[in-house]
Amino acid sequence: MSVRVDRETVSEYLPHRQILVVLSGVAAGMLLAALDQSIVGTALPRIVSELGGLDKLSWVVTAYLLTSTASTPLWGKISDLYGRRMIFQTAIGIFLVGSALAGLSQNIGQLIAFRALQGLGGGGLMALAFSIIGDVIPPRERGRYQGYFGAVFGVSSVAGPLLGGFFTDGPGWRWIFWINIPIGVVSLIVTSVALKIPTVRRAHKVDYLGAAVIVAGVSCFLLYLDWAGGELGWTAPGALALLAGFVSLAALFVLVELRAAEPILPMRLFRNSIFSVGNAFNFLGGLAMFGGMIFLPVYLQAVQGMSPTMSGLALLPAVFGIFSTSITSGNLMTRTGRYKRFPIIGAAVLLIALWLLSTIEVDTPYWRVAIYAYLFGAGLGFTMQTVVTAIQNAVDRSDMGTATSSATFFRSMGAAIGTAVMGAVLTSRLTHYLAEQFGGRAPAGGIDANNVAAIQHLPSPVKEHVLVAFTEAIDDVFLASLPFVAAALLVALFLKEIPLATRAEEPVAVG
Repeated sequence: MSVRVDRETVSEYLPHRQILVVLSGVAAGMLLAALDQSIVGTALPRIVSELGGLDKLSWVVTAYLLTSTASTPLWGKISDLYGRRMIFQTAIGIFLVGSALAGLSQNIGQLIAFRALQGLGGGGLMALAFSIIGDVIPPRERGRYQGYFGAVFGVSSVAGPLLGGFFTDGPGWRWIFWINIPIGVVSLIVTSVALKIPTVRRAHKVDYLGAAVIVAGVSCFLLYLDWAGGELGWTAPGALALLAGFVSLAALFVLVELRAAEPILPMRLFRNSIFSVGNAFNFLGGLAMFGGMIFLPVYLQAVQGMSPTMSGLALLPAVFGIFSTSITSGNLMTRTGRYKRFPIIGAAVLLIALWLLSTIEVDTPYWRVAIYAYLFGAGLGFTMQTVVTAIQNAVDRSDMGTATSSATFFRSMGAAIGTAVMGAVLTSRLTHYLAEQFGGRAPAGGIDANNVAAIQHLPSPVKEHVLVAFTEAIDDVFLASLPFVAAALLVALFLKEIPLATRAEEPVAVG
C-alpha cells in the first residue's frame, strides 16, 4: 500500500498551551452534540402545538438518534483515512446546516427530515472530538483534561432544559436550533487556526457495503425499539420482522468486515482484550446511566412539581459529581499512569446511587435527592472518559478514530436500548401501581398520567394516589438499572491494564 505523508506527518503531541486552545474548539463541537440531547425535549409540546403532528412527535427525537448512532462508526473510519480536522469540521458543517433548516421547518415532516440531517453530523461530533483528544494529548497526560469534558456534559445537562424553556417561552422554539450556529462557528474558527494534527494520505478502498449494512442494521434495531414499545408491541409481527432484520444484518456485517480491504469496524480490534472489554463496559454503562439522566427529571417534575427550568437547576449536584470525580480520577491517571480502578469504583458508586434513588418517596426531602444525584454523577465521572482513554492507549494510532468512534457507538446503542427498556418499565409499572392505588377502578374523569402538568392539577385525594403510583414506578426504573450496572462492574474486573503512554512513547496495540 502506498503512503504519502502530508506536511504535518510527525506524530508529535501538542504543548499544554496549544492543547488548551484546541480544547476550546473541540469542546464547542462536543457541546453541540451534548446540548442537543437535553434542549429539544423541553420545546416538544410547543413545537407540536405549532406544527401539528402529535402522532409523529417521537420521530423528532428518533430521527436524530437513528442517523447519529448509525453514522458514528463511519465518521471514525473516514477520519482515519482523510484526517481528523477536515472530517470534524465537515461533521460540524452538516450539523449546522441541519440546525438552521430545522429552525425554518414549516411542518412536522420537514422538522423530522432536518433532524435526521442534524443527527448525521451529530454522529461525528462526539466520536471525532475524543479522537482529536487522542491525537494531540498523550494517554498519560489525558487525565489532566478530563475536567473539561465533564464540564461540557455537566453544563449541557443543566443549560439544556434552561435554554429550552427560555427560548420556548421567549423568542420562540426555533432558537433551540439556531443557538447551535454561533457555537459551531466558534468551533470551526478555533479548529481551523489551532488544530494541527498529523495527517497520513494513503491509497485506500472505501467499504461502501459495510457502511450500508451497518446503517441498515442499526436502523432496523432502533426502529424496533421505537415502534415495538408503543405502536406495534414487542412481539407483534412487524416488530419481530425488524428485530430479525437487525440480527441478520448484524451477522452479514461481520462477514462483510472480515472480507473488506478497509473495513469500517475491523474485526481484528475485537481480539484486543482492552478494546472488547472496554466496549462491553460502555454498552452496559450506556444501558444503565440513562435511567438516572432521563427519569430523575421526570420524578422532579411529576412528583415534586418542579418546572423544567427548576428541575434542571435541581440536577446541579449531579453535575458537581461528574465534574469532581472526573477531575480527581484524571489527575490520578496522569500521576500514576493507571486506569483500571476507576471504572470499577465508578460502577460501584453507580450501584449505590441507583439503589438509593430506588428508595425515594413522594415526600423525600430534596436534600436527600441531591445527595443521591451527586453520587450518581460521581459514578459517571469516574467512568465517562477513563475507559475511552484505555481503549485509545491500547490500539495503533492508525486505528485511533475507528476505536474511539466504536466506544461512542456502543455507548449510544446501550443508551438507546436502555431508554426504550426503562420507558417500558415505567409505563407498565405505572399502570400496575395506578390500578393498585385505585382498586382496579379508574377515578371519575380518568387520569392522563403522561401529562406531568395535569398531574399537579388533579383534585385531592386523586392527586396523592397518582403521585404514589408515579413514585413507585420510577423506583422500579432505578431498580431495573441495577443488574446492568452490576454486569458492568463484573466486566470492569476483566479490564486489562497497561501503562499509559507518555510523550516519548507510542501506544502499542495489545492482544
